[in-house]
Amino acid sequence: MSNIYRTHMCAEPSEANLGQQVKLSGWVNKKRSLGQLVFIELRDISGIMQVVINGEKNQELLELSDNVKNEYLIQVSGQIIKRDEENFNPKLKTGTIEVYAQEINIINKSENPPFYIDDYDKTNENKRLKYRYLDLRKPSMQQRIIQRNKVCKLARDFFYDNGFIEIETPFLNKPTPEGARDFLVPSRVQPNKFFSLPQSPQLFKQLLMVSGFDKYIQIAKCFRDEDLRQDRQPEFTQIDFEMSFVTEDDVIGVNELFIKKVFKEVLDIDVSLPIKRMTYDTAMKLYGSDKPDLRFDMKISDITEIAKDCGFSVFSSVVSKGGCVRGINVVKGCEKLNRRDIDRLLDVVRTYGAKGLAWIRLTEGEIQSPITKFFTDSEIDGIIKAMNASDGDLLLFVADKESIAATALGQLRLHMAELMEIEKHGFEFVWITDFPMFEYDEEAKRFTAVHHPFTAPFDEDIALFGTDKIDKIRAKAYDIVLNGVELGGGSIRIHQQSVQEKVFEQMGFSKEKAWDKFGFLLEAFKYGTPPHGGMAYGLDRLVMQLTDTDNIRDVIAFPKTQNHGCLMTGAPSFAEDEQLDELKIQIIKEQKDDD
Repeated sequence: MSNIYRTHMCAEPSEANLGQQVKLSGWVNKKRSLGQLVFIELRDISGIMQVVINGEKNQELLELSDNVKNEYLIQVSGQIIKRDEENFNPKLKTGTIEVYAQEINIINKSENPPFYIDDYDKTNENKRLKYRYLDLRKPSMQQRIIQRNKVCKLARDFFYDNGFIEIETPFLNKPTPEGARDFLVPSRVQPNKFFSLPQSPQLFKQLLMVSGFDKYIQIAKCFRDEDLRQDRQPEFTQIDFEMSFVTEDDVIGVNELFIKKVFKEVLDIDVSLPIKRMTYDTAMKLYGSDKPDLRFDMKISDITEIAKDCGFSVFSSVVSKGGCVRGINVVKGCEKLNRRDIDRLLDVVRTYGAKGLAWIRLTEGEIQSPITKFFTDSEIDGIIKAMNASDGDLLLFVADKESIAATALGQLRLHMAELMEIEKHGFEFVWITDFPMFEYDEEAKRFTAVHHPFTAPFDEDIALFGTDKIDKIRAKAYDIVLNGVELGGGSIRIHQQSVQEKVFEQMGFSKEKAWDKFGFLLEAFKYGTPPHGGMAYGLDRLVMQLTDTDNIRDVIAFPKTQNHGCLMTGAPSFAEDEQLDELKIQIIKEQKDDD
């Protein structure tokens, strides 16, 4: 079947096509005029082909080229010729050839774009999002979307080859209290009732295990109405899967093979297996985070035993109340930070709940700090030894509740790595395991699930339900972390009705509420539910890592802004009164205070 617009994509021809007649269509990336010679860079998703127009041979074509501007869509017919060697361009796939133009047709004109269609363009992101269809013409943006497509294909191929079945789960669901806020969809047919958009396919994939499908896979769209950060969107995509009759090791084993395949195929990087594992408790004690960046050291040290009887009451009083004293050693920090710089660090830890930040400078053989006068020489020596410190190092301390000290120092550790310009290379994977099952929500005054309420507790910890040791219950949960980013997480699920009811009860659900919200799941558990477990990857986060960007919007074709808006389409927008009447919805207008 012939194509009237092109015989090849722009970057398809090679030296093997020398002398051949071709027809190319694409956008004008750049035009250079050298008198009787005009060079046009023709661009499509495959890359760039240089087109040369010789006015001495074709004056009419030269005159036509005067009307061609950047981003015009044109068709070029001509012959593939070899460039002069001095004009080779090693940056282009087609850098040794060009098309000698014999005919040019303008398919469609373009106004001047609001920014340059160029990877080096520095236009602010809001303008890029408003004209996203132009932003997506940039080669770097197209390559990220292409890599995303490649990861999706790799995922499907891998899981298909391992016996998984792709099954779609519904978008219109029953609202259930699983964690984040639901997006609600009003029902026109059943007035005053609402569907929710899925936060994940969690309950449906568990029901598929009840149904006997054994291995499920889905590249699933998910929705959460939560405040956005740089790595979050209200709608996002998961590589989601579930398996029956498995243990934690079984699920992790499949995942490691998947990770190895993806990184080999996309980046040609060999991931060494097995990937190291670290318990949640160890990660929090050493790195202050359940997603530690292991590309640099700077572990957290615990000096609680040294500080408990010291003369510095800020430390000793915290310990006496059950708190801890921990710190990090910023190697050669004294060479980089002065006293004013250190004082500014207090704002970092305060953001995460710490009340203060103490410090010790080891510089030029001296120990400098306003707190050392409260310590004996042996206590100072103990601190230096415990933190493996030497001359030039800066020691930073937080004394507080264990959770606050860990989190504040974990974030300070990351901040100091940036300040010290510590080089972070490579890909450092780690599994975080043995998460706590519950965490106490101070605002709600009740326990909530750390992951979700369908995660199975350790068998030996079930006896702790209803006791004063709820915080000691561990979950059969696991996250895969890369360079400080959680790529995915999962767990072995509860498959017994009695255990699931215990979890709901511990979270403050009455039996009636549990059955009202999750009765379909509890009912299913009556009918021979197999042990099962699974996991979900954040596809967007995975592609971010594979394409070396820290902005999730770079790997989503049409993302939302921080306030959940689409600058391109203007969504969300007001609905027509007729639509609202059909849905039996009344809008409550916001009242503005009088000036």
